[in-house]
Amino acid sequence: MLFLQPGADTSQASYPTLMGVVAAVAALYFGRDIFIPLAIAVLLTFALAPVVSWLRKLRIPRPAAVVSVVVAAFASMFLLAAVVGTQLGNLAENLPLYQSNIETKMQTIKDANIGEGVFSRVSKLLERLDRQIGEDRPPTGGDHLDQQKKAVAPLPVEVIEPKPQPLQVLQTVIGPLVEPLATGGIIVVVVIFMLLKREDLRDRFIRLVGASDLHRTTEALQDAGRRVGQYLLMQLIVNIAYAVPIGIGLWIIGVPNAPLWALLALVLRFVPYIGPVIASIFPLALALAVDSGWTMVLWTAALFIVLELVSNNVIEPWLYGSRTGLSPLAIIVAAIFWTWLWGPLGLLLSTPLTVCLVVLGRHVPQFEFLDVVFGNEPVLEPHKQLYQRLLAGDPDEATDRAEKFLEENDLVSFYETVAIPALALGEFDRARGVMTDDRRRRVAESAITLVDNLEDYAEEEAAEEDEDESDLSQDKPGEEAAEDAPTELPDGTGKTVLCAGGRGELDNAAAAMLTQVLTVQGTSASMVEHHMLDPTQLRALDLNGIHAVVIGFLNAESLPQARYIVRRLKRSRSSLRVGVVFWTLHEEALDELKLSATIGCDFVAHTFQQAVAGALSEEAVVRLRRPRKVAGRKPRVRSKRNQAA
Repeated sequence: MLFLQPGADTSQASYPTLMGVVAAVAALYFGRDIFIPLAIAVLLTFALAPVVSWLRKLRIPRPAAVVSVVVAAFASMFLLAAVVGTQLGNLAENLPLYQSNIETKMQTIKDANIGEGVFSRVSKLLERLDRQIGEDRPPTGGDHLDQQKKAVAPLPVEVIEPKPQPLQVLQTVIGPLVEPLATGGIIVVVVIFMLLKREDLRDRFIRLVGASDLHRTTEALQDAGRRVGQYLLMQLIVNIAYAVPIGIGLWIIGVPNAPLWALLALVLRFVPYIGPVIASIFPLALALAVDSGWTMVLWTAALFIVLELVSNNVIEPWLYGSRTGLSPLAIIVAAIFWTWLWGPLGLLLSTPLTVCLVVLGRHVPQFEFLDVVFGNEPVLEPHKQLYQRLLAGDPDEATDRAEKFLEENDLVSFYETVAIPALALGEFDRARGVMTDDRRRRVAESAITLVDNLEDYAEEEAAEEDEDESDLSQDKPGEEAAEDAPTELPDGTGKTVLCAGGRGELDNAAAAMLTQVLTVQGTSASMVEHHMLDPTQLRALDLNGIHAVVIGFLNAESLPQARYIVRRLKRSRSSLRVGVVFWTLHEEALDELKLSATIGCDFVAHTFQQAVAGALSEEAVVRLRRPRKVAGRKPRVRSKRNQAA
């Protein structure tokens, strides 16, 4: 992936123009009579293609496999529609029987004075005022005319409709069915054709949009087919697992037409969010009408609530995972958009259609914004997320993100891969002049607060280190185990290490992180700020009893500063072990730095592992070298006191 440098010109990025997006939306809206059947056919093709492939593995000819799968699928749909129609007919016949229960409940609500609120009282007050105004108003001529009209008896009127013709009856009955049947026939034909010519259509699509990059186009097609197929299959399994208990529970409770409501719940649950709500309204209304009391309504509501909670929190996370690749907000926005565009069918198709758009954005750079807006993958890397929270001065949320990372990783990994790169971004912004002093101090203070918040994790890891050491001391070392064992940090028990920032507040924060890592290893580590290494402050720094001093720099161009600080420390105590850590320096440049030996320190590191190993090493200390004489420079004139000495 290519990254744009900060401040780079992004005006030339190839993204669809606003006019192009508007034209595409307009085409989908005005051409919905064409696009809706095609969309349904494509989704059914995605769902039925795995079944056809399975039959092909059984050496069944493709035409027979396609026809059998399509016939079975649409026969199941027609059977479902027939059952629903039968249940609706039975419900319509029994509705008059429930009238008395409904009237009884309405009378109960009325007797309980439910609704005697502010609006009801205001309405009654207005009615009384209107009657008083009508009584006080003198009669006018219009009122006399109204009284005369009321006195005249109305004339009976009989409307005789003409006898309908056979063609009119046929048009009235069959007319509304023509469009749905025609649409269904188109869908069946398109599905059969797509299943028969799937490979040919795939090759044509690749030739049309991605012949120059076969790898990316093939990966996009496979990703889209896998995600949509898995979504439809998992959604069907979840809906069946939801509808069967609904039907059994409603039958036990005594709600009439329980199979109808179970099938309705199975179908409506394909509609995101509002589908289950619509599916529960009809059984609740019917339970209210059937039962003379309130028990059936309460049991029905409890059944839907419990099953919805189990389905959303247990079944769906277990089966779905992140197969669709959509965020929850994307599902809601997609449902609103496709409903506005294509009506109820758009709501039903919203999730799989949006999955296809996300796959398009994931594999086509021009549509990457679709993956950013609707995808469920983090759009910022962990170190950028942390740096954003540090910039905002929010160490609490930064700690939350760190704790999530530490659930599967250790403290060194977090500091190495997340925290130090985040501070490096801050140093980069400081170097290019876009970070103010107040903002820099805020980032550093938030980072140090983050380190303090993670002290509990450091203590836990220190305790685990002690347990591991005791276990290893009891076990006999083996050659194979030694080869397979991961590289461990050395034990720092009995040693004192001083960590210091090199140039600024951000370096101080990095030094605080290194101090905590050394403490986990049993070291008596402490941290001083960068200004304590100034010539005027260094004399007040007590270096007695300190095994090593480690100075950290986030700016890789700090070689002169590092050299001068090392010289000051070596002059203060020649036997002191001094190391320098360049957190953002690559290993290749680090080798050259070691060979040049321009700093004069005992070790140079760029990772926590190297810094800890160098600080706790027992190697001989590098003595401070005298500066070499420069050719052509006059010798220093010795004073008379030195000559006498």
